[in-house]
Parts: sequence; structure tokens; C-alpha cells
Amino acid sequence: MVPLSILDLAPITAGSSAGESLRRSGDIAVHAERWGYQRFWMAEHHNMTGIASAATAVALAHIGNVTSTIRIGAGGIMLPNHAPLVAAEQFGTLAALYGDRVDLGLGRAPGTDGVTLRALRRDYNSASSFPDDVRELLGYLGDADDTAQIRAVPGQGSHVPVWILGSSLYGAQLAAAFGLPYAFASHFAPDHLHAALDTYRREFKPSRYLSEPYAMAAVNVFAADTADAALRMKSSMQLQFVALRRGNPGPLPAPVDDIHSLVDPVSLAGANHALKYTACGTPEEVHTYLRDFVASTGVNELMLTCHAYDHTARLRSFEIAAGV
Repeated sequence: MVPLSILDLAPITAGSSAGESLRRSGDIAVHAERWGYQRFWMAEHHNMTGIASAATAVALAHIGNVTSTIRIGAGGIMLPNHAPLVAAEQFGTLAALYGDRVDLGLGRAPGTDGVTLRALRRDYNSASSFPDDVRELLGYLGDADDTAQIRAVPGQGSHVPVWILGSSLYGAQLAAAFGLPYAFASHFAPDHLHAALDTYRREFKPSRYLSEPYAMAAVNVFAADTADAALRMKSSMQLQFVALRRGNPGPLPAPVDDIHSLVDPVSLAGANHALKYTACGTPEEVHTYLRDFVASTGVNELMLTCHAYDHTARLRSFEIAAGV
């Protein structure tokens, strides 16, 4: 089986707080390290009342402080929201604190709505400079040029590994052109998974960073000791997706026994399509699903995410998945 990693969005559950969410993230990371997971990544989202990882580098400092060996990183930093120098300084600081176990995954989407984008003092045109911004950022993290007038301190010479994230062919093509590792967000954007992986491998150009393609894909996992318990755990994420698509984002709701009694078939079908790549069920069912997913995609690494309401159930889900 390929290495397993975790993507954590630090979900804020109904009735809890951001502080509680981040402390739960730290607890998951401690357990994940013990269970043999390769990485623990967090993602940047803004103006989302159900996600506590907006200040991603700060949240990762907390994770680094409670762990010692697991890789920590962003999955990802939405680069259009940041000056490349600032991103290099933030992750250079993490590398200065936690050594050679820091990753920096970069996304091109803003990770928020237009109003919030303006509050971030950015505009939609920022995404058009993404390739140049990635190149600039790589320069700040690499060895210093004697003629360089601007240096990232900390950051310069840290060689923090940079990943390109994506949910379409664009990110795959860019990762291939730059010779960087690639991670696909199949946990919520399933449609272009296989085409993007094929494009990345076909167009990959070896670089100073990577000699051959290295691809990772994300899968939701709701694993429990019974199938009914797994389905119930999954219902929280289904409800949140439905609410998000109706323009009513909020904290992660409590699970329900019968989601069909609360959500109309069309809305539920839309949520289930977004969550197409989901391993849900007993340990045997989840392990079979994950093995089949790896076999069908050929990914080098699998990133698991579990947006579950109950912390104990979420821990158990990751523990079961680690047993694959």
C-alpha cells in the first residue's frame, strides 16, 4: 500500500469554537504520527464559519509543536491571496522551527468569495500571475543568488518542498512543466481526476526538485465498526455540502440517522457527486475501497480527510484507515 497522509480542515462543529477545533486538530496529528501517517496538511479558507484553518501557517506551528516526526504542510496556501515573499517567510519560519518536515502546497483558487477576496486586498486577476508567483516563491526558498536584492529571512536556502494542488488540468500541466509534485483535490472535485493524473505524468519534465512524477490524490474516509455508524458519520458532511451549495455555509452539523428525510433527492445527488471519492463503511469495506482507488489511479500517495462531527469517531476513522 502507498503512504497515507491526512488533510485536516479543522472543522468547527455546531456548538463548538475555533479554539476547540484547532486543539482537536493537534490531537489528531499526535495520533496520526503514532499510526504511521506520512503528512498532516491543513488548508486555507476564508470567511468560512465551519473551518478554523484560515491562518494556515499559524495553525501548522501548533501542529509542529505537538508532533516530532510527521511532515506538516499546507494543502494548501492559496497563492493569489499572498505575496510570494510573505509565503516564503511563513514557511521558512516553520522550517526554521521544525526542520526538514515542512511542505508547501500551492493552489490557484482564492479559496473564498469575491467580497472576501476584496477584504484580503486581492482581486480575481491575481490568479493570472500564478505561474510567475510560483517561480518567484521557489526562488525565495532556494539558495540565495549573490546578486539578489530581496531574500526571504527565514526561508532562503530552506528548500521547503513545493507542491502544486489542483482540481482541473491547469494545475496538472503547471506541476508537470515545473517538475513539481502534484496533489489532486478529488475529495470534493472528482470530475477531472484521471485526466489530470494522465496529463501530469505525460507532460512531466524532470527538474532539480523531482526526477520523475509524484502524484497524490485525496479521498474522504468515514470508517467505523459498523456500516450504519459510518453512514451516519458521513451525513454531517453531506448536510454541510448541501447548505454550502444553497449559499448557507456554517459549522459542521450533527449527524442524522436518515439524511433522505431531510434533504431532497436532487440536492443530495449533487452533494454525493462532489463526494464521489469516499471510502465509507466497515474496516474491510474501507480497506478494499482504498486499495481499489490506488490501483485505478496509480497514485504514489493517498491523502485522507474526514469531516466528521464527533471527534472520537473521527479519530477512529483515521485509525481504521491506517490499518490498510
